[in-house]
Amino acid sequence: MKKRIILALAGVAILIVILGAIKGLQIGAMIDQGKKFVPPPETVTSTVVKSDSWETALTAVGTLNAVQGVTVAAELPGKVVNIAFDAGSAVRKGDVLIRQDTSSEEAQLPGALAQVNLTRLNLERSEQLLAKGMIARVDRDNAVANAEQALAQADNIRATISKKTIRAPFGGHLGIRQVNLGQLLREGDPIVTLQSLDPIYVDFTLPQQQLSMVKPGLSVRVTSDALQGETIEGRVTAINPQVDVDTRNIKVEATVNNQGLKLRPGMFVNVAVGLSARQAVLAIPATAVLYAPYGDSVFVIEEAKGGKTLRQQFVRLGEKRGDFVAVASGLKEGEAIVSTGVFKLRNGQSVVIDNKLAPDFKMTPKPGNN
Repeated sequence: MKKRIILALAGVAILIVILGAIKGLQIGAMIDQGKKFVPPPETVTSTVVKSDSWETALTAVGTLNAVQGVTVAAELPGKVVNIAFDAGSAVRKGDVLIRQDTSSEEAQLPGALAQVNLTRLNLERSEQLLAKGMIARVDRDNAVANAEQALAQADNIRATISKKTIRAPFGGHLGIRQVNLGQLLREGDPIVTLQSLDPIYVDFTLPQQQLSMVKPGLSVRVTSDALQGETIEGRVTAINPQVDVDTRNIKVEATVNNQGLKLRPGMFVNVAVGLSARQAVLAIPATAVLYAPYGDSVFVIEEAKGGKTLRQQFVRLGEKRGDFVAVASGLKEGEAIVSTGVFKLRNGQSVVIDNKLAPDFKMTPKPGNN
């Protein structure tokens, strides 16, 4: 009985050894096949590293201010009897905004005008009588004073009526209405804000070290998240003659066009002041860079036996403009690099170049609405 068991166990052990040997040979063959396997070359787009001359710019964060902006307020006390504007509408200089109650002044005006006519007639008689020597000069002077006093009284009533008809002091866009019909206004009570929006001022500060680089007339580029990628051009129009003693910064003002009224007073924007000097850079498409925490790199295309291969090259990047980024170090002019899809590539990989679908890289791209 024991002999049979021993024989059975020996047979099982031999079978396991045979199966292990077969499986080992299979795994070895698969490993050899994997070592000999060469993946097919990856199709990529390419570009050549080129030298370029970029405009030198000073960057800052600015605040928008209206060229003219005011809160229209009541000059005299009075009740609002007519509101002649719509909130948010555009007005021209001299357009009526509101009218206050002037019934009392209008009732006083005829009497004042009658007094003006009476004193004028008395003055004419006094002139005639003085010429004939029938009255003293002091009587004629009294008549002149009475006429001027009556005219001043009438003009004062007219001025009161005019001040209670409140008009736009300049053309612009109105804000939200702050008065209601029938409301009794006091002197200085706000009525509505009025802003002139086109053109518009951009106020920003620069360090005092950069003062010698800035002068009126330099071009300014304004960008903002409210512009959705659009850049608005302008010019430096004023430089504050005094440096801030706390920050040692100098305040600069630029004027930019605001067609379409996309910019509003109080918004913050990014400002780039273009300088006359230009800097030489090596420019590559931003999509050619493989960004990583340990360092940014690109894939250089090199000639090899049987085709083209990739060499991963770490680079130090500079300023970014449009679709391009400047390379401070790591590349040479004329080197061919992969321009798109670098995230799927690896060092030493074989590639085939096909630029039929390569994107058109631009310094001032204007993406379409997808």
